Formats: sequence, C-alpha cells, structure tokens
Amino acid sequence: MRQSTAKPFRSKAVIGPNGTSLTIADLPAPDMGRWVIRRKAEVIVAVRGGLLSLEDACSRYTLTVEEFLSWQNSIDRHGFAGLRTTHIQQYRR
Repeated sequence: MRQSTAKPFRSKAVIGPNGTSLTIADLPAPDMGRWVIRRKAEVIVAVRGGLLSLEDACSRYTLTVEEFLSWQNSIDRHGFAGLRTTHIQQYRR
C-alpha cells in the first residue's frame, strides 16, 4: 500500500483578531522584538484557522509547545486581556 504524499490542507487566509483577513505575509515577523497581545492573538488565530501548523508556529517564532498552549489557554479563559504579561498573576489565580 502506497502512502499519500499530499500535504495537509492549508488555509490561504483566516479572519484575524481584529476582524480583517490575515495571511502568512500579515503575521508577525519571526525576528520581531516584543510579544504584544495583538501579535500573540494573530499567531493563535493562524494556528486555529490552519494558516500555520502548531509545529510551524513554534519553529517560526522559537516557542515551545507549552508556551503556545499557555497563550491559547489564556485567551480561551480570559479573552485578549489574558495575554497581557503585566497581569499574568491576576489571571492565574
């Protein structure tokens, strides 16, 4: 039996956190300086929408899977405010 060499389906665009279309070109640069709420949310939306795989996102942004999943959990539990690093202790209680 032959194995399929087809690549998994990838979206060309997803709806970003601000409601506009988001493509690979619109994602934060891999070498950008600071992780602000918007950038974290864009990466989460890109993975959830199939624009990037989890592995691609972690590799591109040098994140651990645990770090990405913590962002995802924070946004699910607390919305965008949960991605603020300045209030992280408040949201973890």
